Amino acid sequence: QVQLVESGGGSVQPGGSLRLSCKASGINFSLTTMTWYRQIAGKPRDLVATIARGGGTYYEDSVKGRFTISRDNAKNTVYLEMDNLEPQDTAVYYCNVVPLTTWGQGTQVTVSA
Repeated sequence: QVQLVESGGGSVQPGGSLRLSCKASGINFSLTTMTWYRQIAGKPRDLVATIARGGGTYYEDSVKGRFTISRDNAKNTVYLEMDNLEPQDTAVYYCNVVPLTTWGQGTQVTVSA
C-alpha cells in the first residue's frame, strides 16, 4: 500500500522560498517517477513538476526557473524547492507517483504580503 506524506508548507511573503518534502513508502521508490501537483481552492489539481527515476525533470510553464524538483532515493523522498514565490502559487501541494495512486493529505503553501 502506497503512502505519501507531504511536509514543509507554510506562509511566506512574495519573493520568499519554501522547500517541500514528500516521503513515500510501499513502493520501489528508486524505480518510480515522482510528481508534485497543486490544487487552488475550487479548481482542479494541476501537475507542477515530475522527476523520472533517471533524474529527468518536467516543469509546468509558470514555475520554470523558480521551482526545482529533486529526489533522494536513499531516503525515499522527493523535494520541491520553491523560490521567488508569487501569490498565485498559493495552493495545497501534493506529491504522487506515476501512475497516480491514493493522494496524501497535502501541505498548504500561502504566499501573501
